Amino acid sequence: MNASDKDIFERLREGEIIRPGDPQRSRLRAESYATMKLVQQLNNSSHPEEIRSLLSQITEREIDASTAIFPPLYINYGKNTKFGKNVFVNFGCTFLDLGGITIEDNVMLAPGVKLLTESHPLSSEERQSLIPKPILIRNNVWIGANATVLQGVTLGENSVVAAGAVVSEDVPANTIVGGIPAKVIKSI
Repeated sequence: MNASDKDIFERLREGEIIRPGDPQRSRLRAESYATMKLVQQLNNSSHPEEIRSLLSQITEREIDASTAIFPPLYINYGKNTKFGKNVFVNFGCTFLDLGGITIEDNVMLAPGVKLLTESHPLSSEERQSLIPKPILIRNNVWIGANATVLQGVTLGENSVVAAGAVVSEDVPANTIVGGIPAKVIKSI
């Protein structure tokens, strides 16, 4: 089987770079528009059960009753996002999840947090290519308001990301990071 014959979403989960001429590339936008329809419904709801139900449809996974989402929430695909138990996502968060986002248990995301698993090459000739890398958020992490977590990052257990930080490298467990780019401030 030719690599481009494999499903584009499977190839993204495996970390394959998707080039502009990929024969399945148009599916990315088509799936995003389908997800946007459900996201719009979710963002117009104020009922926790309905929000979890719609998020379950978006992610194609059951969302535990202990998880709370405060809309609006923005997701471009959804099927590559996994939520643990007792997760709290505050207003205005954005998930670009083609590379995969895993949020373990007892995680808190403050307003405006961005989880971005997608990037592009620096070379102007290759810039239209899509580079996916997963984000892993371990148990009991707290991400402050308007922080951005970039592709390929793991946030260690019990870590804290300060408000406004841009996290481009893994964060050790039991540490606080802050700044642009985020650096370890102290151990906790």
